[in-house]
Amino acid sequence: MPKVGITDTILRDGHQSQAATRMRTDEMLPACERLDRVGYYSLECWGGATYDACIRFLNEDPWERLRQLRKALPHTKTQMLLRGQNLLGYRPYSDDVVDFFVQKAVENGIDIIRCFDALNDLRNMQTAVTSTKKYGGAAEIALSYTKSPVHSEDYFVKLAEEIERMGADLICIKDMANLLLPYDAYKLVKRLKAATSLPIVIHTHNTTGTGAMVLLKAVEAGADVIDTCLSPLGSGTSQPATESIVATLQGSEYDTGIDLNLLAELAEYFRGVADRLTKDGFRDPGRVLSVDVKTLQYQVPGGMLSNLIGQLKQAGAMDKYYDVLAEVPRVRADFGYPPLVTPTSQIVGTQAVMNVLMGKYKLVPQESKDLLSGHYGKLPGPVNEEVRRQCIGDTKVITSRFADTLPPELDKLRAEMREWYQKEEDVLTYAMFPKVAPKFFEYRAAAQTRVDSTLLDRKDGTLPV
Repeated sequence: MPKVGITDTILRDGHQSQAATRMRTDEMLPACERLDRVGYYSLECWGGATYDACIRFLNEDPWERLRQLRKALPHTKTQMLLRGQNLLGYRPYSDDVVDFFVQKAVENGIDIIRCFDALNDLRNMQTAVTSTKKYGGAAEIALSYTKSPVHSEDYFVKLAEEIERMGADLICIKDMANLLLPYDAYKLVKRLKAATSLPIVIHTHNTTGTGAMVLLKAVEAGADVIDTCLSPLGSGTSQPATESIVATLQGSEYDTGIDLNLLAELAEYFRGVADRLTKDGFRDPGRVLSVDVKTLQYQVPGGMLSNLIGQLKQAGAMDKYYDVLAEVPRVRADFGYPPLVTPTSQIVGTQAVMNVLMGKYKLVPQESKDLLSGHYGKLPGPVNEEVRRQCIGDTKVITSRFADTLPPELDKLRAEMREWYQKEEDVLTYAMFPKVAPKFFEYRAAAQTRVDSTLLDRKDGTLPV
C-alpha cells in the first residue's frame, strides 16, 4: 500500500471546474478499463454538479451513469461529493429523503461519500454520516476551508475533533478556492494528525498557482490521500495535474506506485474530450487555466467562477466580470463570512451579480433570504444586520437545525411525481430538481418509445447499426 493515495477527479470535479460539468458518460466509459488499472485510492465520479448537468443539459440519467461506472471500475473505489442536508440540490431536505438518497447511492455503486456543509455546521451532516455508515459506505467528512476573521487554524482543528466524534472514517480539508497556502497546509495537516486518529485527505485547486505546492507540503506533513486531476482537465481552476504530482513523488518515501506510462495513455484520451468541451464552448482555456492571485482576495472556487462567467455571458455583461468579483467579498462579509462552496458560493455569487447589475440589494433572490434566515444553518460570523433587515424584513431567524422543522417528504414526493415514476431513484431525481426533472422524464419516455417502435419494426428484434 503506497504511503500516499491519489483520488483522481477527472470524472467529476475536473470537468465541473473547467467545463461546466459537460463531460458525457459515453466519453467516460472508454477510459474506465485503463482508469481501473491505475491503482488510485479512489475515483471521484459522481455527485457535485454532475447530477444536475445530467438531467438539465445532457439528457442522461445520473443513476444509470453511476451504475455503468460501477460496472466499468470493478477494482477501484468510487467516490461522490454530497452537500450534507442539501444532498445534490439547493435546499435542505428532510431526514427521510437524506437517508433514502444515501441508501440508493451506496446500493448503486458508491464506496466513499465525501460529505460537506457549506457553513461547516455539523448538524447538517450528521444524518448523512449516520446513513452512510448504516448502508456500508465510508464517510469522509470535509472541512470547508476558507479565510476570514472567524476562520482560524484553531477553528479547523476544533472542527476536526468534533468530526471524529461524529463517527467519520476520513477527514478532508476541502480547499475549494485554493486559499490554503503551502506552509499553512503543512501546519494544519500536522495539527490535524496530532489532534485526530483519522486519515487526512487534501482537496485543493490551482486557481492561485499554488495547488501543487500545497499538496507537496501536505504530503510532507503526513496527508494520507490527495486529490489530483489528469492533465487535460487538470490545473487552473481544477486540481493539480495527476502526472506532475506522481512524477514529483516518484522515488521518494511518498512514491504512489502509479505507472506514469499508463497516466500518459489516459491523458492522451482525455485530451480529445477536453478539445471537444473547448470546441463546444463549455471550456475557455484562457480563463480556466490562467493564474489569478486575486482569488486570494475574492475567494471564488473554480465551479463558482464558471457559473459567474455563464451568468454574465447570458446577461451580456462580461465587461462587469471584475466588478462582480470585487463585490463577492463584500456580500460575503455582509452575510457572515460563509465559506464559498455550493450552495453558498452560488448564493453569494448570484447576489454579487444582482448587486452589480441592479443595485445594492435591490433584487434579493429567495436563496439569499433563506441563508440570512438560518435555513442553511448557523452562519460562522456576525451578519450585517442592516443588510439582513433590508433582505428579510422582520422574518424570524431560525437558530435550531432547520431540518428539524421539516416533516417527512418522501411519500409526498412520490405522490407528486407518480406520472413519471419508473424506479425509486426517479423520486430522488424529482426531489433534487422538481422543475427540471419532469422535462427529463418526458425526454426519457419519448426516447424509450422510439426504441420500442424501432424494435417492433424489425423481425429479428435487433437495433439497426
